[in-house]
Amino acid sequence: MSNHQGSYDIFSLTAHLPFQFKWLAKKEIFSIPFLGWAMMAAGYISIDREGTRETVEAMNKAARKIHDGMSVVIFPEGSRSPDGTIQPFKKGGFSLAVKSKVPIVPVAISGSREIMPRGKLVANSGVIRVRLDTPIETEDCSAKDRERLMGKVREAITRNFDLISKA
Repeated sequence: MSNHQGSYDIFSLTAHLPFQFKWLAKKEIFSIPFLGWAMMAAGYISIDREGTRETVEAMNKAARKIHDGMSVVIFPEGSRSPDGTIQPFKKGGFSLAVKSKVPIVPVAISGSREIMPRGKLVANSGVIRVRLDTPIETEDCSAKDRERLMGKVREAITRNFDLISKA
């Protein structure tokens, strides 16, 4: 799980994370010609944020894939930060982690907002810093532990974001 500062987060994580992974993305992205089709063909996971029955089914399917070994990157803020601060986390990714019973690796990313902020299509030059933290276990977690887990992951991401933002 990573904070989400700008559009270049996706490119940076794709290029630098030391393992293969898929993205968990809102279903609207899958309707973008070519991009959405390619994401679907690559096995990326579509999530409907409306909370429908299809959402529950998609989350259960994703949890099985993750439990069986697929790594997935999630932006728990849901979308890019409008002001550079770490936004409140949404619960869906943590429910998925608890169902999957796999560790969460907190990832902090800094600098991508300055390169391509939300709402802009022109890239600026800059430096992006990424920091991975120690995995946080979910093996013994249940749905009642979700808030505590969210706090623990948020604390790790925020601490690391503060460190790399000042570097």
